[in-house]
Amino acid sequence: MPITDLVRVYVPATLPMLTALRAGGRLGDQTLIAHAVTPALREWYAEGDEEELEYVAFTRAAQGALRLLRQDPSAPRRRVVISADVPAAGLTSEDTELGSSTVRLPQPVSLADLASIHVDGTEAVEAVAAAAEVVDEALAGDSDAQFTVDGAEDHELEWYAVSELDELA
Repeated sequence: MPITDLVRVYVPATLPMLTALRAGGRLGDQTLIAHAVTPALREWYAEGDEEELEYVAFTRAAQGALRLLRQDPSAPRRRVVISADVPAAGLTSEDTELGSSTVRLPQPVSLADLASIHVDGTEAVEAVAAAAEVVDEALAGDSDAQFTVDGAEDHELEWYAVSELDELA
């Protein structure tokens, strides 16, 4: 398959989801939502270069990881973003709103699709825990909650090679 037929997606996840990926060899089903550089994102951020657009999509995936943490109180309070290269065919935009980076994947992400894994360091746990508690309120416009989420976003996720999955999961 030519490289041009692949799209880099950023999949929000949690550490238990990494464990499931390692055990089952794949992540997700027909409802797996990710973020990517979409036409709507390109139009919204027309002055951004490819790297800036990818950073926006990556950051939104990290916010999605906060929402997953809120839904799973037993998960360790560390955001996870999985970078994967998936076939462009079948990838659908979930939201046509200007600036949206949300896409639905047509199939699960397999281990072979992974490009890298990004996980919060242990120093971010407290900020991420606080942000996970208020992420929905921040998205609804609560400025105090947004301040808390911004505190988590001040922590850069650490990069890991796919070969390090066993140590992470």
